[in-house]
Amino acid sequence: MKNKNIEVLGTDIKISKINENDYICITDIAKYKSDRPDLVIQNWIRTSITIQFLWLWEKLNNNNFNPFTYEGVKNDSIENSFIMTPKSG
Repeated sequence: MKNKNIEVLGTDIKISKINENDYICITDIAKYKSDRPDLVIQNWIRTSITIQFLWLWEKLNNNNFNPFTYEGVKNDSIENSFIMTPKSG
């Protein structure tokens, strides 16, 4: 695993290379917006656009993806009380 940083708008963003794939640290990106990046990520991850993106990514990249689980998440996400976090997703 090899890590490197890039600077975007004055913020250092970690990029990790794992098995020839690059992963960008969303926590570092969220730190640009707030001192509480966990809340920024929690709010971002529960939006319908993000949920649709994650569904497509899983469909394309996860051979064990269960579309029925996604339907439950999609249906729950329209409720104001819906909470999604990286740990619960």
